[in-house]
Amino acid sequence: MLIKIQFAELAKAAAPEAGVLILPVGADKKLSPAAETLDKQSGGLIKKALGGGKFSGKRGQYLSLGLPAGTKADRVLLAGFGDAKSLDAQAWEKIGGGCVPHVNSAGAKSAGFVLEAVKGMTLALPEAAARIAHGAHLRSYHFDKYFTKKTADEKPTLQSFTVALAGAKALAQKSYDKLEKLAQGVIFTRDLVSEPANIINPETLAEKCKTLTSLGVDVEILGEAEMYALGFGALLGVGQGSSAESQLVVMRYNGLGKASKTAPIAFVGKGVTFDTGGISIKPANGMEEMKWDMGGAGVVIGLMKALAGRKAKVNVVGVVGLVENMPGGNAQRPGDVVTSYSGQTIEVLNTDAEGRLVLADALWYTQKLYKPKFIIDLATLTGAIIVALGTSRAGLFSNNDKLAEQLFKTGAKVGEEVWRLPMGEVYDKQINSDIADMQNIGKEREAGSITAAQFLQRFVNNVPWAHLDIAGVAWSKKDDAITPKGGTGYGVRLLNQLVADYYE
Repeated sequence: MLIKIQFAELAKAAAPEAGVLILPVGADKKLSPAAETLDKQSGGLIKKALGGGKFSGKRGQYLSLGLPAGTKADRVLLAGFGDAKSLDAQAWEKIGGGCVPHVNSAGAKSAGFVLEAVKGMTLALPEAAARIAHGAHLRSYHFDKYFTKKTADEKPTLQSFTVALAGAKALAQKSYDKLEKLAQGVIFTRDLVSEPANIINPETLAEKCKTLTSLGVDVEILGEAEMYALGFGALLGVGQGSSAESQLVVMRYNGLGKASKTAPIAFVGKGVTFDTGGISIKPANGMEEMKWDMGGAGVVIGLMKALAGRKAKVNVVGVVGLVENMPGGNAQRPGDVVTSYSGQTIEVLNTDAEGRLVLADALWYTQKLYKPKFIIDLATLTGAIIVALGTSRAGLFSNNDKLAEQLFKTGAKVGEEVWRLPMGEVYDKQINSDIADMQNIGKEREAGSITAAQFLQRFVNNVPWAHLDIAGVAWSKKDDAITPKGGTGYGVRLLNQLVADYYE
């Protein structure tokens, strides 16, 4: 269950009758007017707490205090924000999100965040309020649908989160409305990535895409018969060992109107709903995590939900190739040669380098049929990118400096960072095959993420293109300020902001 978000006039909500009252405190430890009032009501409890201990008002610090009888709130939570001048949208989101686990730890059902103007603060108060709420909304997510025996004290307690500010409730709500649609897209992606592979397979994931029609998205699904007729040899080869039928889903949203002739922007996602590695089978340890090898497709689906939900003024097409990579009796073998939709032939030397085969046909189909302004693909493509960048950044590869720079700046802005890696002939020749146009892995072990990107570049036909390898960021084994551990939804916020800043 996600929390209910509300906004209130400060005069009416400065002292809630129950729950946790959240008060922001800067590095100077100066109390806001509301905090001063509560401090007097509590007999100086807040100032006493600030006078000693480790709480310094640094951003990311929180201090929970019990309040004496006579005060209306059950507890007060001091939320450090550091230097007011550095409080951008991302910072306020993290402050809001960081409050959620502390409120849950207190066992409270409601929380009220009292937001007052701070000297040096650059973000308008209504926008800051909306960002606080957005962060709390995202952090309150938990995937718990399969628990049947959790007791009440094991479940999160927070049900409602109110941000109170003076004279700007309506403006805060207006700012939040679009952020709520964005959060719904992120949460949809998290749900899809978190589902087990016996629930989400190519066919059921395609059905999930159909739910976007209620938002005005046109959804077209190509089954195996249609793809065989078109010549999707690369994608179909990956899924031929599975009993689940492979799918290609095209989602189109014309935010500029159905009659608009403006070329769309395109997003393409790898959707391997479970990846055993095929005949080149993976080790058993950790294989259960391969349910989220459809993370790239999940991001594209969630992004389409977010853009359509907030009625973005842009024409966009989202394409996801959905397969299951299984070692069945009909599975693709190492050494097989397949013919891609582009007509280029591929020697499959490793059936666990399957995502690039799926994307090869999806990318060519997208650029050929829709002639987009650019294509961005997302894929949990290589373990090598985790070795290179860890779990804090996605790998970025591109044939277009402008698009790459836009992605880099946007990633820093929203906190979903990317890092560009090189490409070039020295890497491209590593995927030349002795018996076909190319092979699906490099001749050497090194630079595995780069040779994978070089492979994909052969299927974009000089369209401006960027590839995001999200293997290290699609799933998290620990909580952060706005993301609980599990499926992160990384990429939805990044690409939504890219569209908003540069293409609407």
